[in-house]
Amino acid sequence: MAQAHEARRRLASANGWADDAIEIVVIRTTGDLIQDRALSEAGGKGLFTKELDRALIDGSIDLAVHSAKDLPTTLPAAIAIAGYLPREDVRDVLIAPRAKTIAGLPRGATVGTASLRRQAQVMRLRPDVEVKLLRGNVGSRLRKVESGEFDATLLALAGLNRLGLAEHATAILDTDDFLPAVGQGAIAVTVRSHDDLVRSQVSGVIDHATTVALACERAFLTVLDGSCRTPIAGFASLTDATLSFRGIVLSSDGSEAIESIASAGPDYAAELGEDAARSLLARCPPHILAPFKPAG
Repeated sequence: MAQAHEARRRLASANGWADDAIEIVVIRTTGDLIQDRALSEAGGKGLFTKELDRALIDGSIDLAVHSAKDLPTTLPAAIAIAGYLPREDVRDVLIAPRAKTIAGLPRGATVGTASLRRQAQVMRLRPDVEVKLLRGNVGSRLRKVESGEFDATLLALAGLNRLGLAEHATAILDTDDFLPAVGQGAIAVTVRSHDDLVRSQVSGVIDHATTVALACERAFLTVLDGSCRTPIAGFASLTDATLSFRGIVLSSDGSEAIESIASAGPDYAAELGEDAARSLLARCPPHILAPFKPAG
């Protein structure tokens, strides 16, 4: 909802409309409703998009707002990504009332998360911790950590910033040590593929640098056929005329990690992501590649 309101504010400003000229339609997704197990066990990222896709296609809504990291690599042909709003901070944060850093967590600490990526990276740094499933909205996750049910959790700083809850972050994790999910911090706007009117109305809020970076990151993920079932992380950033990218694939316990680092001009964003993924695939041991179904 915070993302929807941000999109509405930007759209209204860009088009000279009053905020209330844009109706927000609340759609509960399957991903929102499943709280008792990891999404990887229930069908993956499409659980956050299929109800919104259906509403777009049948005309109930004119555009949909998504966390970019929740978008599956393949969308229905009738739906297109119009672009992305300016990206928020991409970093993850540690929430741990009784420790200041991941290194400072007590031995055998219980870390709650529903993300295999976060699980693998925290165990890469601290193989002794115990990772347990923690789902729910940001508020419920914070409460479970503050009550002592979990020693720590990991959340996206972007979400905390949008909700005005950044003061709960114990430590902000540098991307050099803890790489974000593909698309983290970015809000994606999807529209009907042939709806030129809505595309033109949305164009004024689309951020070029974020759209270039996400083209690279999503191309990387597509080659890997990435989903909630595989610990994959990737981050691209555009500085001046250089697009830099770093991607990583990990074993589920974080004991093994293969990285790919590359850069190119922004016109070659998708090619950069694809090439980085293929380079990574060529160096991955078979047992790490086993969960993959590489594209092509």
